[in-house]
Amino acid sequence: MIKNLTEEREELKRKLNIFGEWVYFKHSFYYISSTTKSWPNSRNDCLQRGADLVIINSKEEQVCVRVTSLWRTWIGLTDRETEGTWRWVDGTFLSTSYWITGEPNSYEDKNEDCVEIRNPESEDSWNDAPCTYEKLWICEKTVAF
Repeated sequence: MIKNLTEEREELKRKLNIFGEWVYFKHSFYYISSTTKSWPNSRNDCLQRGADLVIINSKEEQVCVRVTSLWRTWIGLTDRETEGTWRWVDGTFLSTSYWITGEPNSYEDKNEDCVEIRNPESEDSWNDAPCTYEKLWICEKTVAF
């Protein structure tokens, strides 16, 4: 039993060493960028890190992501495939949302197909924005221990 615990601890340490700049919360690690990129380039950065843009699955996760994000931060939600049909980067449909009042709205008829956290101080903080705008982003990597 002690040998198993020691092996598990060493495996956990190896996994944690991969994530030097990452924040841990409930079975996922989150990387908060310090530079800005478009939504597609942000997603590519996450994919290169073995992750993807964050998928918010619960109110707890929304709070965690919101309070760790800075102003205007990309998340992994888009309607690029079908206008008005919001999907996460893993292909699942949006079921629970935290839109700012009046959002999503394709403001001034702009093609706003990607989602950002616009105001991290508010519980309802999501805004749709053009995917070409450069913003910070948050990657998520789920790890089974």
